[in-house]
Amino acid sequence: MATVKPFRGLRPPKDLVEKIESYPYDVLSSEEARKAAGSNEMSFYHINMPEINFPADIAFDDPRVYEMAKTQFQKFIDNGWLKQDRDENYYLYAQSIKPGKTQYGIVVAASADDYHKGIIKRHELTRREKEDDRMKHVLATDANVGPAFFAYPDDDVLNKLIARYAQTAPEYDFVAPEDGFRHQFWVINDRKDVDTITREFAKMPSLYIADGHHRSAAAVRVADEKAKADPRHTGKEEYNYFMAVCFPANELTILDYNRVVKDLNGMTPIEFLRALEKDFVVMLVGPEEYKPRHRHEFSLYIDGNWYSLTARPGTYDDNDPIGCLDVDISSRLILDKLMGIRDLRSDKRVDFVGGLRGLGELRRRVDKGEARWALALYPVSMDQIMKIADAGKIMPPKATWFEPKLRSGLVIHKLSD
Repeated sequence: MATVKPFRGLRPPKDLVEKIESYPYDVLSSEEARKAAGSNEMSFYHINMPEINFPADIAFDDPRVYEMAKTQFQKFIDNGWLKQDRDENYYLYAQSIKPGKTQYGIVVAASADDYHKGIIKRHELTRREKEDDRMKHVLATDANVGPAFFAYPDDDVLNKLIARYAQTAPEYDFVAPEDGFRHQFWVINDRKDVDTITREFAKMPSLYIADGHHRSAAAVRVADEKAKADPRHTGKEEYNYFMAVCFPANELTILDYNRVVKDLNGMTPIEFLRALEKDFVVMLVGPEEYKPRHRHEFSLYIDGNWYSLTARPGTYDDNDPIGCLDVDISSRLILDKLMGIRDLRSDKRVDFVGGLRGLGELRRRVDKGEARWALALYPVSMDQIMKIADAGKIMPPKATWFEPKLRSGLVIHKLSD
């Protein structure tokens, strides 16, 4: 059963939160973060992307970068831009995606031991170099400065608790200028409510990493390293936990994660369309944007026209949690079979576009000559992700795009409390 605990969050004063908060470290490039921070010395990018404090040619993993993260973190504390709560609290974080659609997550300290036991379940592979980067950052700051993004099975007791807090005035309430979404934040410090949250999570057989696999893996590696170095290790120390925002799975919005490809692997457009007909029912839609309407349907944009591609029976297995995924179908039957693109992580001929940018971004890239054709996919569901994680399987690369992104700088979990 899942183990979570409250923690003494390090947070901005209410009047400074909008100056401090930022995107997570992995959304913007270093150049974009440098521009976003501008002359604002309170921007959280100075901590979570500390390379912006150096000339642009510095490597993101230069040892000086991690030392700068430590320096900037201490500066924020010394200047009172971050202050630690007196008590161990849980926190409630809401993101309003559109009118009438708000998702509420509980900010917790999750157990590294649960990660090892498989109670915290994964659905993606991680890259060692990205783990190493976040591990060095956590070690330098001795803190989780950005949360992982978890999902949990629906819980009626927690739903009622969340609904009650949502009717009260939040501690923070702002619209982020970069994404245009409303973000709200409450402190849960009533001891009865704190105990209720701990107890309800203890009933859950699993938690699911929705986004933040590298953050989670890095945090657990830090916990393991600190445990080995601590002769008095008991398992109760703060470093045995890492920060996560946990949302009810049924509230989460997963957007499509689409593909653009730079060439036709030597084929003409007509030859490409004919080759597709072996595994798909191909229908010309026309110049108007066309979005897939159901699973196993895809939208292809090429030479100014959109086509509907529907996978033929027998090309997928709806009883296989991986084989039924549209990202698997398109990877096997189009990118690999027709284009010779086998490694989505490294092949430079393919790029990926999050669904928030819309089909217009796919059209723009093709029309501008940045890509030869584009493919839009029907989004993966949270239920599919949970079934894959429960089966101990791994999603194909670039399968999910969660939006909105969690803002960083709203609360920090210190490993030495």
